[in-house]
Amino acid sequence: MHRFSHQLGTSVFFGALLSSAMIIGGCSSEKSSDNDMKAATTDATATEMADSTAKAVPKMDSITSKRIVSADEEPQNWLSHGRTYSEQRYSPLDKVNDSNAAELGLAWYYDIPIKRGMEATSLVIDGRLYTTSGWSNVYALDAKTGKELWTFDPQVPREWGRYACCDVVNRGVAAWGDNLYLGTIDGRLIAIDAGSGKEVWSTLTIDPSNPYTITGAPRIIDGKVIIGNGGAELGVRGYVTAYDADTGKELWRFYTVPGNPADGFEDDTQKMAAETWKGEWWKSGGGGTVWDAMAYDPELDLLYIGVGNGTPWDRDIRSPGGGDNLFLSSVVALKADTGKYAWHYQTTPGDSWDYTATQSIVLADLEIDGTQRKVLMQAPKNGYFYVIDRKTGELISANNYVPVNWSTGVDLSSGRPNEVAAARYPDPDKPFLQFPSPFGGHNCILCPTAQKQALFTYPLRSYRLYTGKMLTTNTNTAGGT
Repeated sequence: MHRFSHQLGTSVFFGALLSSAMIIGGCSSEKSSDNDMKAATTDATATEMADSTAKAVPKMDSITSKRIVSADEEPQNWLSHGRTYSEQRYSPLDKVNDSNAAELGLAWYYDIPIKRGMEATSLVIDGRLYTTSGWSNVYALDAKTGKELWTFDPQVPREWGRYACCDVVNRGVAAWGDNLYLGTIDGRLIAIDAGSGKEVWSTLTIDPSNPYTITGAPRIIDGKVIIGNGGAELGVRGYVTAYDADTGKELWRFYTVPGNPADGFEDDTQKMAAETWKGEWWKSGGGGTVWDAMAYDPELDLLYIGVGNGTPWDRDIRSPGGGDNLFLSSVVALKADTGKYAWHYQTTPGDSWDYTATQSIVLADLEIDGTQRKVLMQAPKNGYFYVIDRKTGELISANNYVPVNWSTGVDLSSGRPNEVAAARYPDPDKPFLQFPSPFGGHNCILCPTAQKQALFTYPLRSYRLYTGKMLTTNTNTAGGT
């Protein structure tokens, strides 16, 4: 039996239903009729919407590091992708709770014209709601009434959609200063004026001769816009890049897999990583894209990125002769100011099963065995829940949260999984039914975390919600499906 954690309370709730933006609000015992739903508002709300037409929505106040770090001081806003740099996605608002959630009703909705997948985390800033849809379109709405303020279409060439492994989705924008920042499916990073919706600057972050995409939301640290990319299924070399928020100038780039040794390595980190590869991996790119998970610790000034699968999946083809193939399926800590390597932890050495480490990275400060620890937590696809010291990369605990048979556990002293030989398919005449599948025990659905209640919540691929008690000891306290 599982205990569910359910905390409601952002200033608005944005969802996608038949490609519509839907706002839930207003505790009321009255039920809306179908006509009311189509109208999307009561007479009173209509009056409010009419009034709002005459009154301009207040301009978004400038976004700074101080505002994001102090996000709890303005809980009505959702300033960044994970609300805070820790990416805990937990709102401190408590007016809507489990005692009155059943009384919520529809306040308004906004039809999204693009009928494709929607995966964005909306930003709510100073009365405005900013969200995105398929084909990297952006929408600015009055958060109170749903009135459209502006839309932005980056005019992505539709033929580029063939490079998107999992639809032409977009996970949202970032905000800094007076601008919003958008990654497009065809590899551009665009700054948009948050007030007018007009383009400020645009830069191409990829080599367009390669099948890269961007579906992830940027993160911004001290005026540096951080963006990764996707495309590992199709043969690219992964990297993450920082750009100047004012100008779009590239500031630093970190490659997640090494390139051709004959061309020379960008730094000693790439040379170190190359020692874990065999053959001519660079000819297929290597993979290792950073398409989603990031988090940041302002005190340590460390940026944490989650790295994806290799190209191709099968290590025997990608790197004949074996090897861990760094930094595939790893959490990597970088110095946010320079992009230099600090440490890494590889969840699945020599991955052959699409066991990416691109799932949500969440930071928290926990007491473990009587000692206060700064930790990083992740439930990647390989079926284990990891707690890692985010200062050093030391593994604190790793316990399975779904049935796992590709390994018998994780050795805490070495940090490595105890692999089952059959998982590498040594005999083609002896199939191996592996758990979890390449879909993973948990995939890209985000993980809200309630630190005060010590709860880390994540959905499993069995489509059940699991809430695990955060560790206060390094023994197994969470598991099951």
